[in-house]
Amino acid sequence: MVSFGKLCQILAFTFCAGGMVLLLVGITRNDLRLIRSARRALYSLAIFSSLAVFALAWLFAVGNYQVKYVAAYSDRALPLFYKITALWAGQDGSLLFWAWVLSLVTAIVIFNTRKELHSSNTPYIYLVLAGVSSFFLFLIITVSDPFTLLPYAPRDGQGLNPMLQNPGMIFHPPTLFLGYIGFTVPFAYAIAAMVSGKLDESWLQKTRTWNVLSWVLLTIGIILGGQWAYVELGWGGYWAWDPVENASFIPWLVATAFIHTAIIQERRNIMKIWNMTLIVLTFILCIFGTYLVRSGVLQSVHDFGASGLGGYFLIFMAALLLGSVYLIAASYQDLRTEHSLESYLSRESTFLFNNVVLLAIAFSTLFGTMFPLLSEAVTGNKITVSQPFFNRVNTPLFLLLLLITGICPLIGWRKASADNLRKNFLIPLLTTIGSSAAMFAAGIRALYPLLAFSLSVFVATTILVEFWTGTRARKILTGEPAHIAFPKLLWKMRRRYGGFIAHFGVVLMVIGITGSNAYKLEEQATLFRGQSMDIGAYSLRYDNMKRYKLYNRDIYAANLTVYKDGKMAGTISPEKRFYVNADEPTTEVSLRSTLMEDLYVTMPAIGKSREITLRVAVNPLILWVWIGGFVMVLGGIISIIPSRKKVK
Repeated sequence: MVSFGKLCQILAFTFCAGGMVLLLVGITRNDLRLIRSARRALYSLAIFSSLAVFALAWLFAVGNYQVKYVAAYSDRALPLFYKITALWAGQDGSLLFWAWVLSLVTAIVIFNTRKELHSSNTPYIYLVLAGVSSFFLFLIITVSDPFTLLPYAPRDGQGLNPMLQNPGMIFHPPTLFLGYIGFTVPFAYAIAAMVSGKLDESWLQKTRTWNVLSWVLLTIGIILGGQWAYVELGWGGYWAWDPVENASFIPWLVATAFIHTAIIQERRNIMKIWNMTLIVLTFILCIFGTYLVRSGVLQSVHDFGASGLGGYFLIFMAALLLGSVYLIAASYQDLRTEHSLESYLSRESTFLFNNVVLLAIAFSTLFGTMFPLLSEAVTGNKITVSQPFFNRVNTPLFLLLLLITGICPLIGWRKASADNLRKNFLIPLLTTIGSSAAMFAAGIRALYPLLAFSLSVFVATTILVEFWTGTRARKILTGEPAHIAFPKLLWKMRRRYGGFIAHFGVVLMVIGITGSNAYKLEEQATLFRGQSMDIGAYSLRYDNMKRYKLYNRDIYAANLTVYKDGKMAGTISPEKRFYVNADEPTTEVSLRSTLMEDLYVTMPAIGKSREITLRVAVNPLILWVWIGGFVMVLGGIISIIPSRKKVK
């Protein structure tokens, strides 16, 4: 199976490179026969990439520890589902996974464009997709081969890192990869449009589903990563502005800006240069995120350490950037439009301001992430910036972004009139002022929490007013009752209202993030059996310790009785886990979650007399972070559900 996997990798690269040659010659000679042959070669690329992935998964399943990659990320005691998903736990396998998914995406694009071979930009789309695939396959067969053999066959493997033995890590990396890879398609369409000279909005319309779906997948990956950090790392938080966290967040910000600007181009045929620039930046930043994880240039809990791939990624990114800049410059005159913004008081302007703020957040995050390298290059000392820097710089920008999100639906296209502004802003402003006064009276006096909660009310009100206005109009038009008119309105105008649902999800996340950061409580104590500790309204009593074995780990679980406001509220059981083939034990978080707050308990240490050290946190409103993320994703999915085509 090892030889079979190696052969499949080589054949995948051969067919990919051969397809590129056929495309180049076919384009030069305008020969459709060669382009059809290239299509078949790229279908073969997908087949052999799939077989290579199957071969590696099989080697994990059967436990062939002579394969260096299998030995590094698996062992006999590892449960089967973690053995299979260990395929993307390390550098070599994740690169193969990337190449495999991109080959499938390429096959889907080829199938969807099977009737568009006569279009001048279709071969260029194939060429870009094949070029990116070739880069990853080249790395796999030359530098990062997952089928490399050890000179001997060890009896067992080293095992999977205990932190990765979590359900979140089964889904978090693949969804991030899927998001990254998905943006290759709109990038390919954009490059093809510039090369072929077809610079109308058709490339945006054809890639809209890919744009939003990739954004949805990237969003899911980021949220799952935060959830994994929250329940696995034991520090009580979900986002630390870690370099690898930032590496996925930066392209997400630029992609969000691109999706909003694309709406303006489709509606008003303006901002073409913006869109070309943004999709190029999005894709290059996706490659940059992959580079950060694999280069070892920055220290992170997530990265794969130093490797020999950094230089290859830098060359690839430089080629992408220089080529894209050249094409945008060469197409500049054709990308310019006669139309422009008619007024600063228009929906187009709010979209533009929204994009400026998103890009400002992306730049500040990128600057903070790369600052250690910049400081080392200038001063010789590597200076690292931490959470306070990112919070201080980005929090005001996020609040400004939230304000713009609320203003946008209240302003009409082209130019808003004074009457329109008074009418649309009246209810949201009155609601916000009233709720702000109530929150101030209730004791919320700190500036940022008060602003964040008030702006959340403002945005939520504008969205609810939009839903109410649309439902009322449909009710008047059709005579349907509200409970029927609303879902029909949502379904009929799902692109518009799906966006509003996604924005409502952002509001819920802001509420959760603000509450869990501004009003968090933390305490630590060492308890003997029968003793208690207090935190906020909670009291925790240590009752006993239980030891048992599960799969590949020995577990020590402390049983605690939880009291809230003097009344028994249940039990909670933090754990200490000792894994086979792991030098250090891990702490397992125990949670008591409600809509109002999480009681978050970890057990960092167990003493010789079975006394335990507890680290306890009360995280207000944190459940709304995950609910808001779900609502965001739901809104994105609703907005791209295709409409049923009428059959004549």
